[in-house]
Amino acid sequence: MSDTLFSPLKVGDLEVANRMVMAPMTRNRADQNNAPHDLNATYYQQRATAGLIITEASQVSPEGVGYPATPGIYSEEQVTGWKKVVDAVHARGGHIFIQLWYCGRISHPDLLPNNQTPVAPSAIKPEGDAFTYEGLKPFETPRALETEEIKHIVSQYKHAAASAKQAGFDGIEVHAANGYLIDQFLRDGSNQRTDEYGGSDENRMRLLNEVLDAVCEIWPANRVGVRLTPENSFNSMSDSDPQKHFAYFINELSKRRLAYLHILEGDMMTKERNVDYRALRNKFDGVYMANNAYDKQRAEQALANGDADLVAFGVPYLANPDLVYRFQNDLPLNEADQDTFYGGDEKGYTDYSFAEEKVTTTA
Repeated sequence: MSDTLFSPLKVGDLEVANRMVMAPMTRNRADQNNAPHDLNATYYQQRATAGLIITEASQVSPEGVGYPATPGIYSEEQVTGWKKVVDAVHARGGHIFIQLWYCGRISHPDLLPNNQTPVAPSAIKPEGDAFTYEGLKPFETPRALETEEIKHIVSQYKHAAASAKQAGFDGIEVHAANGYLIDQFLRDGSNQRTDEYGGSDENRMRLLNEVLDAVCEIWPANRVGVRLTPENSFNSMSDSDPQKHFAYFINELSKRRLAYLHILEGDMMTKERNVDYRALRNKFDGVYMANNAYDKQRAEQALANGDADLVAFGVPYLANPDLVYRFQNDLPLNEADQDTFYGGDEKGYTDYSFAEEKVTTTA
């Protein structure tokens, strides 16, 4: 019998109940100290029937912030808040990884300690505007990191990984995607360095490898995932040869025996898909998670073809806390309210209806 969305799977040393993953989605509902709170715990607990939840991206330090009201995973208060979330998900039998994040040039001095300039591999200004507490403001030209500064950022990832373990998470995902700091190093459109962190594929991957070495001192590799976006142009990103470059990156990641590789397939902005993702998938000897505009039919086909082992769903999970139940029973889906995606209260967050009798939450 072929695998379906509802077949169990071993992810590292975890047994997940199904192949449906709740994708990481920024919701901008942390408190004034960038800590999760009771409303966040309810939100995640409602969706705990997913085989695996990956939390919204969570900054590893105050310097890693890129948006208002996003959670961190570096302070005691944040650990306490995330423990409420983890306990709520575990109470319903779910599994949850936290996504570790450093925004780099996708930030603004208004969001950073002492109004410091955002950092990046190279002093290349992204197009567009930053979201600040005072509204949209144009991105500023980032400051290129000095070589010796990079070790400090790696240490922040290690501290965040330890904080995640303290909060009780089942594992961590390193966010190396969507135009944030690690992705800025990986792709040659944003990395024009001439030191050991720029130029060759090996050098551009050095930061990701150092981060993985650091977090794997805290977590076993089979509790660590990595997210990549080979051709996503979001946040002014580009690469001269994503097929070649990401084949190298993924081949190297395969040697680490990670929990999974999480790939956003295609470009969120143009909807184009010019990379051969099956070829990339074949480079990874492990669990492959596909993401980007999958519905039930496409997901089932990907599993049947061996194109994926897990499928991550974003907006469908946002609007349908009982997405597993709806898919199992071929029920219609709630429509997502885009006006409430970012920021606000329970509206468009924890008030979406359940097709089944509403679950009792403990958060």
